[in-house]
Amino acid sequence: MRTSSFLILIGCLMLVALACELPMAGLGTPTETPAPTKVAKPLASATPAKKVPPTETPVPTPTPVPLPAAKPIKMNSPEYGAQAFLWWRPETADRDLGMMKDAGLTWVKQQFAWRDIEGAKKGTFIWENADRAVQLANAKGIDILARVDNAPDWAAPGCFDEKKKQMGPAKNTQDWLDFLTAFVTRYKGRIRAYEIWNEPNLSREWCGRPPNPTEYIALLKVSYEKIKAIDPNAIVVSAGLTPTTRNDEVAMPDATFVTKMYDAMKNNSTGYFDALGVHAPGFKAPPEMSPDDVGKSKEYNNNDGPAGRIYCFRHVEDIRKIMEQRNDKNKQIMILEFGWTRDPIHKDYSWFAVDEQTQAKYIVAAYQYAKKNWTPWIGGMFVIYMANPDWTEQSEEYWWSITKPDGIPVGAYVRLKAMPK
Repeated sequence: MRTSSFLILIGCLMLVALACELPMAGLGTPTETPAPTKVAKPLASATPAKKVPPTETPVPTPTPVPLPAAKPIKMNSPEYGAQAFLWWRPETADRDLGMMKDAGLTWVKQQFAWRDIEGAKKGTFIWENADRAVQLANAKGIDILARVDNAPDWAAPGCFDEKKKQMGPAKNTQDWLDFLTAFVTRYKGRIRAYEIWNEPNLSREWCGRPPNPTEYIALLKVSYEKIKAIDPNAIVVSAGLTPTTRNDEVAMPDATFVTKMYDAMKNNSTGYFDALGVHAPGFKAPPEMSPDDVGKSKEYNNNDGPAGRIYCFRHVEDIRKIMEQRNDKNKQIMILEFGWTRDPIHKDYSWFAVDEQTQAKYIVAAYQYAKKNWTPWIGGMFVIYMANPDWTEQSEEYWWSITKPDGIPVGAYVRLKAMPK
């Protein structure tokens, strides 16, 4: 009996020890972001980065972070951000977000290409890269503007052309809404704003078809309804548009496109967007130079005459006038891309290139001009770019960036970091 009692006692002690070491089912710390799924080979995007060969040293998965505090739809005037490339390179994504935070930038614009998430077939999702990008930004306290676009081949057959940088919407809008449902549900409260598509005033962004503001507005409306049904606090932003003087089956001037958008909305943007998206490259003109003056100057208007008024940062004011004429002055504008290039290589861009010091001066002055003259209707402003780590000097985008691909800052980053905000 003594031996039996002793064995029973030993057994009980072992069970207690095991109970102390093993976690109890169902009592782990919950996370808001679901665990990443199995890694798959990345799918091409409209402007793909060079694919990174696998390494034997795994990058640790970011620790889940608390849900960010909800923020109002109406933004401070302005708020500061940059476009970055967080998708394929977690090590440089964390580095670049850290540099943005150090510079006082509180927003990051990141493309979440539909084809990179649900590319193989309908209902098959690869969330790993998106999960990591969202968690890294949340951990740094940086708000996310998610550019969502670029239908996969199964949803838009014959649309995508990597050489032409061509993409477009789904043939069946319900496929898009099903993707949007999954995406917004997964990141509810973690993504502050959604940009619905990009530059639909160019045929290459619309499946090679002529730009069609009425079609775009229909897509924007159902997207707005879907997002708001899931996350009412999210900001829905209309697509940024390219300033262009071309008006044919290939391109439509942004002012014309916006005018036709308001025609299609019957001058009532309620239920379509919370903020109007624009692109505002400065071209050769200093940021304070008016569109009227640019239109009169061959030096700045590319010999396009009065139509060349678009070649300046303050062309944003032309778009704002349309909003005011259509009784929509209570909505804010978000500048989704702006900057100046230093490009000495590419002939299509070199005519308006500036040197590094001028680029730095102009970017800071653009923010300051907007704060002084466009409050309260200007919202988030996104400078381009935190450089893609795979760009080289042969990439025209390289020359717009405020950092180099290896993370070394150029003059614009240094001046922007020092600018009071």
